[in-house]
Amino acid sequence: MGRTHLRALAGSGQVAVTAVAEMSAAARSALDAPGATLHESVAEMLDRAALDGVLIAAPTDQHGVIIAEVAARGLPILCEKPCGLTAAAVRASAQATAAAGVPLQVAYWRRFVPGLRQLHDRIAAGELGVIHLVTCYQWDERPPSPLFRAHSGGIAIDMGVHEFDQLRWLTGQDIDGLAAVASGSAPDGIADVDGAQVIVRLSGGATGFISLGRYYPVGDAVWAEAFGTRGHERCDVIDPAEGEVAQLEALRRQAESFAAFAGGGPCEGATAADAIAALAAAEQVTAAIPALSGRSPENQAPGGAAPGRNVGDSLPPSYRHRPGG
Repeated sequence: MGRTHLRALAGSGQVAVTAVAEMSAAARSALDAPGATLHESVAEMLDRAALDGVLIAAPTDQHGVIIAEVAARGLPILCEKPCGLTAAAVRASAQATAAAGVPLQVAYWRRFVPGLRQLHDRIAAGELGVIHLVTCYQWDERPPSPLFRAHSGGIAIDMGVHEFDQLRWLTGQDIDGLAAVASGSAPDGIADVDGAQVIVRLSGGATGFISLGRYYPVGDAVWAEAFGTRGHERCDVIDPAEGEVAQLEALRRQAESFAAFAGGGPCEGATAADAIAALAAAEQVTAAIPALSGRSPENQAPGGAAPGRNVGDSLPPSYRHRPGG
């Protein structure tokens, strides 16, 4: 993800990458970061480089430690999602940055995709009428490496947080309850699955459906749809035919917005509170799926939902959608 940010920011006229901290010598030697100094540790970078802010794109289980280290230096922070493995970890990071008086933004880059922003604005303006259903799909071409999966928190935390944040942001509604089912399993005993489908009850009366998958052979794909009493709209966020073009543009827009936030402007991206809400929902999904939570299947609540969080005794029929249909 760090290399993806580097490719995105290479096209920015407002944000320049001037230093990179990477502890792996092999990774440092392979970096394409013209004009940036390379450092073996975050501490070395903070000591030697003149910085206006820090983008954290380290493994999820390192987010909290690095946030605390950077906040202690008084530098604004843009942290990759999910900003920690648990909602409690994000709360601790939020407290650390608040105590240091440091701006903290979480990199839910979908908020900077023009098509999704248009959908958000149309829903907010009532142009689609009363919203009955919003669906969010994220299907990757192939699973990440076993090493990454072992430190990612599993599919709900690694992938699902994007969809939970997107669902809350698009609808302006909070997550009141959910139920989840899963399929496939990760190799080597890693606590992860290859697919997860989640039905969500929203605070304003709408329903959400989130579909996550590790195998989509035609390429990474992300899309969302909203169904209302006055209209329907679909937004293809990542199209396999276009590759990472849309993501790189959104990452650039996000970094430039963060620069304005770091300079005293408003936060147009996701806050720590948003990250906490997304992770809280992801933790509910993790608790509902034995392969993620470590519980035995016989102890699972009916319908695959976490105890006390069920939206019904059983899931409604799965909502199926062909990517081209």
